[in-house]
Amino acid sequence: MDIVQPKDLEQSLGLAKRRHAELCRQNRIFNARNRIIGGDAEAWDIQLHDQKIREATEKARHETFAAEMRRSDKTTCTLEDRERRDRKNLCKAITDFQQSLQKPESRREFDLSDPLALKKDLPARRSDNDDRNTVSGMQRFMGEDLNFHERKKFQQEQNREWSLQQQRERKNARADHKRAEDLYMKTRLQFDETAKQLQNLESATRKAVRAAVQEFNKSQALESAERKSLEKKQEQEDNLAEISNLLRGDLLSENPQQAASSFGPHRVVPDRWKGMTRGQLEQVRLVQKQQVQEKLRIQEEERQRDQEWDWQRVQNARTSVLMERQRRRQQRDLRRALDCSNLGLAREQLLQKKLMKEVCTDHPTEDYFTQFNTRSR
Repeated sequence: MDIVQPKDLEQSLGLAKRRHAELCRQNRIFNARNRIIGGDAEAWDIQLHDQKIREATEKARHETFAAEMRRSDKTTCTLEDRERRDRKNLCKAITDFQQSLQKPESRREFDLSDPLALKKDLPARRSDNDDRNTVSGMQRFMGEDLNFHERKKFQQEQNREWSLQQQRERKNARADHKRAEDLYMKTRLQFDETAKQLQNLESATRKAVRAAVQEFNKSQALESAERKSLEKKQEQEDNLAEISNLLRGDLLSENPQQAASSFGPHRVVPDRWKGMTRGQLEQVRLVQKQQVQEKLRIQEEERQRDQEWDWQRVQNARTSVLMERQRRRQQRDLRRALDCSNLGLAREQLLQKKLMKEVCTDHPTEDYFTQFNTRSR
């Protein structure tokens, strides 16, 4: 049995302290919520101080707002009391005004509810000519003829006036008729006299006109006969001249000079041209032959040019085929070389894998990974 020495106790106590400190350190380090190691404590203190200042400022601002609200509430209550008092005084003033200046007797519709209306009202009928005697009042009826005497007197006076007026109108009408008849007779006599004078004047004028027309017709007949004879003579002369011109002119003789134009020897007058001469026809045929020969020459040149182009096209195609064959041959050689190289690399890789399997036999297990991050040191 071993004896426990004080030195052993001290060592055990020191070891226990170190273990406890290590556990506390691990708790501080591995606990992300309570860990402060690796952080800026001064910055955190400054932030905490700033936060306290903001809270104090916010609290002071809220208190200021509360005081302002209390003052506003007090002012509002005072204004409401004043408004209530003013409204009460206004209602009282309105009531006094109505009682003193707006009495029921001064209203416009007071007569509808006046208790003394019957005493103040007029009687239903004061006389036959009362304006208030309407049909609905049944104070006057049809057929009573209350104004018989006045109406009869008025009708007699009216008949007398009508009779006098008719007499005056009849007398005036007779006078007007007589004046109209006298005026008509005078006018008729004047018209007859004027018509007689106009008839005599018309007869004389007709005689003079008839004589003048006869003289004019005679002179016109003489002039017409003379003009016809002259026209006939002129027509005969014109016909003879036309026949002579046709016989001697260039139209029937077909003179080629008549088609010559004043714009140059190469121009002709279309309506006088009789066709080309023999020399002109030969010149045209010669030009046509030259054109045919020129066209044949151009066709031959084009044929030769086409043959040359065809030969060049065939040569180019042959060259392209040869170059394509050479390119394919080179690609085939390159592919073969690449395949050989890849095959060699594959063999080397396979040998390397086999070598690694034979040499590297120690593989890591889970215990190897769990030994990390277990201490704070």
